[in-house]
Formats: sequence, structure tokens, C-alpha cells
Amino acid sequence: MRVGVPTEIKNNEYRVGLTPAAVAELTRSGHTVVVQSGAGCGVDFADSAYEAAGATILPDAAAVFEAAEMIVKVKEPQASEIAMLRPHHLLFTYLHLAADKPQAEGLMASGATCIAYETVTAPDGSLPLLKPMSEVAGRMSVQCGAHYLEKHQGGRGVLLGGVPGVEKGKVVILGGGVAGVNAAQMAVGLRADVTIFDISHRRLAELDMSFGNTIRTAFSKSAAIAEAVAAADLVIGAVLVPGAAAPKLVTREMIAAMRPGTVVVDIAIDQGGCFETSHATTHEDPVFTVDGVIHYCVANMPGAVARTSTIALGNATLPYVMKLANMGAAAAMAEDAHLAEGLNVASGTIRHEAVAEALDLPLG
Repeated sequence: MRVGVPTEIKNNEYRVGLTPAAVAELTRSGHTVVVQSGAGCGVDFADSAYEAAGATILPDAAAVFEAAEMIVKVKEPQASEIAMLRPHHLLFTYLHLAADKPQAEGLMASGATCIAYETVTAPDGSLPLLKPMSEVAGRMSVQCGAHYLEKHQGGRGVLLGGVPGVEKGKVVILGGGVAGVNAAQMAVGLRADVTIFDISHRRLAELDMSFGNTIRTAFSKSAAIAEAVAAADLVIGAVLVPGAAAPKLVTREMIAAMRPGTVVVDIAIDQGGCFETSHATTHEDPVFTVDGVIHYCVANMPGAVARTSTIALGNATLPYVMKLANMGAAAAMAEDAHLAEGLNVASGTIRHEAVAEALDLPLG
């Protein structure tokens, strides 16, 4: 198969779809790989490294799309990229369509087959291609939140870990999945006062066993969330419904009840966000304030640590890229029902039930 890797063009996005090591695996298996010039420069992968791995370097995205059958990216295609997709293309990347109807309609119009990393499943029901970026975003959420709590950033001037004789900062984490757990690990490491909310009693029990008395767990009910959010210094939204829009767990009224200079970080913003006051921001302009509360809602958080994120994502996606290249999309998905869960768009129709429901579009 002919595999193409274009340069990512989303705001301040430096990650790349395939590492040179992944390219070498593909070319050793007899596949052709074309890479846009400079695609890996943001993470210190020079064109020469891709050439040494067997890739051909092409001058621009148009040449890559023209030459390739499968396009491997990191972030959802932008409008100029969607315009280059054709019915014979297989697109493999993050899509997050539930919060982006224009993108969904553009992909439908292209006729391309589009498999989304975030809805590919594993036999245990987990999301193996979302996991590495959830790990990164979860860890970053505490780092970013702590930064914006600093007084010169507009925050309350709170040190999350406190010091002897001074109370710790209060961190509330909504969601006990991969992102939430990684956020908790970082917050506990900073000696913050941490509470994790989840809707699953089983998951709360697992968190209690894992963290012991270093955190508190709480069942996710509106009244309990409102009380915890009002007392928090940092609230991290880490809820996920695969393929669907994130539930709005924190209302505008809850935000208004928070103290000025407190911070919310919405990891779920790719799926529309779990704070009613959220809207997507960029690394270039990452925060905004509502009722005195600082909102960090960057839609590609892991892009800030692009090298770590690229390598982690590449480790997870390579087996699937190899399967798709070796077998073709139809045969690979017929053989692997969990990969087939990643199919979001094909032949001009939405193919994922949760996406169709979120966008109010017919399921093909």
C-alpha cells in the first residue's frame, strides 16, 4: 500500500503521524511511504531520517495526498486537507466528529473511508489509541492548572502542594478513566488535596484500592459536584463517552459559584467539553475567563509536548497501520471487530452510532 504522511497544520501542532522507525517497519514489509518535507521537524525527525527509513520526501501536502492511498495523521483534517480527500483514500487519525459537524459533512462529501483513533477499541473495552494521549493530557492538566493558579497568570496564587502550616490546594477531577487517573497521579505527586468523581461504583472502588488514602472518591451527582467545585482551586474535566459528545457536568451556575482566580482544565474539549462555559482554545491563546474563573480548553493539549506525544502515539498506532496496509481496510476490519469500531465515515455516510446520534445525522 502507498502510505502518506502530511505535515500537521492545526494551530501549534508539531506532532507527526509516523515516526522514522514506523516508516522503516512499513517499507521493510514492502509498502511505499511518502512524507511531506518538514513533517517531522517539529519533533526533531529530519527529512533525512525518513529517507534513511525508506520514505520518499514530497514537497507539499497536495503531492502526498495525490500519491497516497492511506493518509496517516495525528489531528482531524482541516478544511484544506478535506478538500484533497478522494473516495479511494483511507484516512487514519483522530477525528472527534461528535463536536464537529462541518468536518463530518466534509468527510462524507469526500467519499473517503475514515477510521478514528478515538473509537478503536480493545477486547477489554478500552480505547488503545486514545490511551497514550489521554495519559499525556491527564498529566499536563495538572501542570497547566498549577501554572495558571500563579498570581501573575491571574490565578489565586495557590501552591497545589501547600507548605507546612498552609493548607493544600484542592483539586477536583471529573472522571476516573485514563486521563483522570494520570491527572490524579500528578496532583498526588504535588501533594494536593485530590477528589475524583466517577459514575461507576466499581471504578471508584478500583481507584480507592489504587490510591489508598492519598485521594478521596465521590459518586458523580450534580449536588456533590457543585459543592466540590465551589471549594476547589483546580477542576479537571476528564469525562469520556466514546464517539459521543461529552456530558456537561459543570454548569454556568457552578462556575459562577467558584472563587475568582480558580482554574478549570477541560481535557474533554475535543468532544465538546464537560463545562458548560467551555469553548476550544489554542496553544497560542490557551485561556479565557468566565466569572473570574480561568478556563484552559486547548483542543490539542498533547501537541505542547510534541516529541513525547508523537513517540507514544506511534507506539500505539503502528500495529493498526501495519494491519491496514497489509490487508486493506475492508479485510482488516472484517478480521478485527475492534478496529472496525474505529470506522466513523465511509462511502458518504456516518458509520458510528454514537457519532450519528451526536450529530443528528443518519447512520449508514
